[in-house]
Amino acid sequence: MKKLYVCLFLSIAVVEGYGQISASLQAKLDQQAKEIEPKLIEWRRNFHEHPELSNREFKTGKFIADYLKSLGIEVQYPVAKTGVVGILKGPKPGPVIALRADMDALPVNERNSLPFLSKERATFNGMETGVMQACGHDSHMSILMGVASILAQNKNDLRGTVKFIFQPAEEGAPVGEEGGAALMIKENVLENPKVDVIFGLHIQSMLPLGQLFYRPEGIMAAEDGLNIRVKGVGAHGATPWDAVDPIVISSQIITGLQTIISRQSDLTKAPAVITIGSLHGGIRRNIIPEEVYMEGTIRTFDPAMQVKIHEKIKLTVTKIAESAGATAEVTITRDSPPTYNDAKLMAMMVPSLERAAGLQKAKLIAPVTMSEDYSFFQEKVPGLFFFLGAYPADMKLDKAPVHHTADFMIDERAFVTGVKAMVNLTVDYMYFKK
Repeated sequence: MKKLYVCLFLSIAVVEGYGQISASLQAKLDQQAKEIEPKLIEWRRNFHEHPELSNREFKTGKFIADYLKSLGIEVQYPVAKTGVVGILKGPKPGPVIALRADMDALPVNERNSLPFLSKERATFNGMETGVMQACGHDSHMSILMGVASILAQNKNDLRGTVKFIFQPAEEGAPVGEEGGAALMIKENVLENPKVDVIFGLHIQSMLPLGQLFYRPEGIMAAEDGLNIRVKGVGAHGATPWDAVDPIVISSQIITGLQTIISRQSDLTKAPAVITIGSLHGGIRRNIIPEEVYMEGTIRTFDPAMQVKIHEKIKLTVTKIAESAGATAEVTITRDSPPTYNDAKLMAMMVPSLERAAGLQKAKLIAPVTMSEDYSFFQEKVPGLFFFLGAYPADMKLDKAPVHHTADFMIDERAFVTGVKAMVNLTVDYMYFKK
């Protein structure tokens, strides 16, 4: 609560102490956001109907690059394999502000009756699958294209430079490849000119339509990859006593992993999650295999707890396997750090979010255990990441459409609020930092 009061105090102090954009410019920007809504929906539906997997966003990247060029924006393409960077320089000196949207889709078979439903197919991890924008990245691209259009129209009012970062592979690069925010940083997307601050949003199908949600410091979890290989002894399925059954041992390991969270972690300090999402073993019903391979994800907010959980996972897995006469190999990869909002920056920019959504529609939110590789940008420069509610209010759904599922969907009426938020943040920051 003390931190919240500090944020509110700083927020008031900042608004009183720095320059502000004129009411006429603010009204013009808001009107332009409303006017571009049909294009936002058109772009989003095109991206949704023709999705592409991580590091394979070839058509998507070219479409975005061509559009930015049509606005007179300097374009760098391709960056980090398929990404796009647009640079818009105002006539007056000021900060360099980066705005980021992710591009990639997921290996999901879409299940709904939308007229722009994806029929795309691809191969992922050696298996044929449908391809779907099942996390809202199609809306992120459309919103940022709309922001680029509005800021380009108002170029003469800009103080400083805007970098539009369209990032591929947020969901993770294919095995054996680099990608995502880490590769963009490696390819100097935050340099030349050097970025001072970065803003980003994520649409949320389970939050109220048109509302904005923010949190200082940790808003999304760190993501670690978990890979476990259990090695036993194979046998005929009819004589399991001749085997050291890695399937049974794996089931014990999965159960044991959950006790690390429920019985060995202080969840009053910070939330944490261990999930096994992939399990592979055997090829025929009457053959006990020699090996089982499983993959999972670890989500944490607290660095000390993260280290402890890693240690407990290795101990639990290896000892359960050992107790049954098997062996187990554990590999943990640190995929992305926590998405961490700079508290001072957030205090400065909360009024911008409130103006974009409405005073009662910009709200503090609890941390969520999903993760975002946007966090890599925040390790390099101060950043603000927030959520845009887009619950499909008129669809009378039995349950909220969860991200990363075949039933995911959003309400396109949220897009204008997203555009207003990103435009407000950009222009306000320019005038704050005059």
